[in-house]
Amino acid sequence: MRFLNQQPAYDLTYNDVFMAPNRSSVKSRHDVDLTSRDGIDLPLPLVVANMTAISGRRMAETIARRGGIAVLPQDIPVDVVQQAIGRVKRAPIAFETPVTVSPSMTVGEAMALVNKRAHGVAVVVDEQNHPIGVIGPAQTEGVDRFLQVHDVMLTDLTVVDQHTEPQQVFEILDTTRHKLTIAVDDDKKLVGVMTAKGAVRCGIYKPAVDAQGRLRIGTAIGISGDAAARAEALLGAGADVLVMDTAHGHQERMIGALGQVRPVRDAYADRTGIRIPIVAGNVVTAQGTLDLLDAGADVVKVGVGPGAMCTTRMQTGVGRPQFSAVIECSEAAASVGGAIWADGGVRHPRDVALA
Repeated sequence: MRFLNQQPAYDLTYNDVFMAPNRSSVKSRHDVDLTSRDGIDLPLPLVVANMTAISGRRMAETIARRGGIAVLPQDIPVDVVQQAIGRVKRAPIAFETPVTVSPSMTVGEAMALVNKRAHGVAVVVDEQNHPIGVIGPAQTEGVDRFLQVHDVMLTDLTVVDQHTEPQQVFEILDTTRHKLTIAVDDDKKLVGVMTAKGAVRCGIYKPAVDAQGRLRIGTAIGISGDAAARAEALLGAGADVLVMDTAHGHQERMIGALGQVRPVRDAYADRTGIRIPIVAGNVVTAQGTLDLLDAGADVVKVGVGPGAMCTTRMQTGVGRPQFSAVIECSEAAASVGGAIWADGGVRHPRDVALA
């Protein structure tokens, strides 16, 4: 990247910048390799930030199936995070994890759960987790909300084996005209669901998976408390990325916490042969980037105040325009073989491309 004119004398936000097109040999958007170059090798270089209202188990599954990764927040109890990691690791790679309801549940209760999935359908399962029907708005329109699910559920199902390829799923749904197909294992127990749109997306995106072929997930660790013990527990649970996170990352406590967590990560790598990356932040200067990399981080998170939900700049007067912060910090990281994550300031798809 270079500026067409002289280097600007002031800091820039994403809104201040456009990319000038140039001659290209790329024939198709599918020919572009977006794999991240931060050592984490995400097929889609997008990270869901560790915010409680945004990043959870369901989000982690969804973004990993499309090639990115979600980071679970640091203020969740360790045992809850361990359970979430386990569920993500057991989740199907291509098929979506469905909402399930029992046949004896009331229609009102079931419809309160249906909107938790974009496809707007819940799968009805028996006590052995065998799918016996589906329920959605089409089955409940105009019916008494105190009726039980088995009274209104659709029993004409499209069921496939869990190893069915997305292309086959698309062709099957094109024939049956059903909204989704249900995948089952060898015991006919529910594995997941897939819509025609989901099948198309599986052909476009490559999932982010670990060495064992399971979906990847990151977890955050604060710099207060016993960071080393939390890191040990999360590594044991199967976390793929550790994110050392605080609003002001360029401080002594962060450097000290990195000094505690890095030996834990290295010992885990010696035992398992798996080296888990450590991300630390947030900073907005070259010196902050270099200090955190020197303290043991593999990736530095860049951004103070640019997020749409962040009031840091208004409350404290602290921050920096994100485009300039990313430029300075990425150059500093590259000079010592490190990498950065551009965190915040994204309000439009174009901002991702600019970052």
